[in-house]
Amino acid sequence: MARYTEATCRLCRREGMKLFLKGDRCYTAKCAVERRGYAPGQHGQNRKKLSEYGVQLREKQKARRIYGVLERQFRRYYELATRMKGMTGVNLLTLLETRLDNVVYRLGFARSRAEARQLVRHGHFAVNGRKVSIPSFRVRPGDEVTVRERSRTRPLFEELAQVAAVRTVPAWLESSPTEFKGRVVRLPEREEIDVPVQEHLIVELYSK
Repeated sequence: MARYTEATCRLCRREGMKLFLKGDRCYTAKCAVERRGYAPGQHGQNRKKLSEYGVQLREKQKARRIYGVLERQFRRYYELATRMKGMTGVNLLTLLETRLDNVVYRLGFARSRAEARQLVRHGHFAVNGRKVSIPSFRVRPGDEVTVRERSRTRPLFEELAQVAAVRTVPAWLESSPTEFKGRVVRLPEREEIDVPVQEHLIVELYSK
C-alpha cells in the first residue's frame, strides 16, 4: 500500500499552517510551525506570491495532507463527488470525513488521523460487529464503530478512552468512550467540518 513516509512536520511547514498531523505534539512548543514558520528547503524563506493556480493547488494539497490521502485516491474521491447530488466541494469533504480512519479520530479513539489509520490497519476496530481493517472504508448513517473486544484491555486504548471522554465530538457522531464505541448519526453538514480548506478552489482546480 502506497503511503507518505517522509517527515510529517514539513507538510505543515509547506502549507504555512498547523494541520495537526502529529496529535498532541502540535499543541506544544515543539511544533515545527512554531519553531520554523517558513517553507522547508533551501529557498523556503524566499516565498514568492502565488498565482491563481498556485493558490488552488495549495488548497488541494492541504486537504490531501490533512486526511492522509495520496493523489490518485483523492482524484477518485473528487470524481465520485461530482456524480453525487449537491455541491461538489461539500460532497468531497463529506466523503473524506466519513472515512473510517477519520471517524475513529473524530470519536477520540486516536490522537491523530495517522494514528487512527494505523490502528484501523492493525484490525483494532469493527463496524456493525464486523472487523474492518481498511482505513478508507466508508461509514454510513446508523453504522456503529467499536473497539474490538480483544483490544480494549490494552493500555493504549484504556488511555485513549480517557482522552475520548473529554474530547468534543461533532454533532453528527455519538460517542460512548466507556463502552469503547461510537455511532454515525447522520452525514456531516459543511459548517460541522472544521478543516481549514476552501473546497471551491479545489473544484476550480480540477475543472480546468
